[in-house]
Amino acid sequence: MRKSKPKFPSAERLGNLIMQYFEWIEGEYHIEQKEIKGVLTDEKVWDRESEPPTIAGLAFHLGFSSLKQMEQYEAAGKYAGLIQRGRLRIIAEYEKKLHTGPSSGAIFALKGLMGWNNQDENKPSEATNINLKTEIITTGPSLASSERDVVL
Repeated sequence: MRKSKPKFPSAERLGNLIMQYFEWIEGEYHIEQKEIKGVLTDEKVWDRESEPPTIAGLAFHLGFSSLKQMEQYEAAGKYAGLIQRGRLRIIAEYEKKLHTGPSSGAIFALKGLMGWNNQDENKPSEATNINLKTEIITTGPSLASSERDVVL
């Protein structure tokens, strides 16, 4: 049995699904008023904690069965540009983490899962062996082998 890819009836529908994903991960909260030292203050009380955006989370929310399916749609789908923008938004969130606190997890995600590469693509990926021929040319007086051979 062949896995079916999600079909999006319109760009607007796909765009709405992507926005729903980003709204969902923001979490949900309500405001409660609490009295602190005789002063009423508003306090956020989380009903559902926020969560970080992920490529897999976006793919799941859009109805894909795998990341590979989503990548294939990004490569040739009718509304691929919208999914590419969703992916870009997730990458931007990981880039922000590079500037705040420990960033090793963000670096891992960007390199391993999101295609970042720290090698210059113009350089060869493997070292090449080069044989060099060297020739020593001596000029001037010959070197002294001991102090007795030195002429002042």
